[in-house]
Amino acid sequence: MFKVYVEFPAWATFLIVLGAFALIAIVAFILHKLLRPKLKQKEDKPTEADYAKEELDRVLQPVEDEKVSKEIQDYKQNDDE
Repeated sequence: MFKVYVEFPAWATFLIVLGAFALIAIVAFILHKLLRPKLKQKEDKPTEADYAKEELDRVLQPVEDEKVSKEIQDYKQNDDE
């Protein structure tokens, strides 16, 4: 029959959208607080020695020549004495 159109105020639409975003933010914050301690326990943080070893392995090349390798070993043995 007769359709009644009610004009919805713009500020009400803004408040509904703002409320929806606030609800999403609150849920995300609660999930973050609940799950973060579990995620921290699973992570093994590398030590400074691990970082140093990884960097040395990346930079230094292995010696493939047997003669040079033997000289290095002799040098290390003489250095220790």
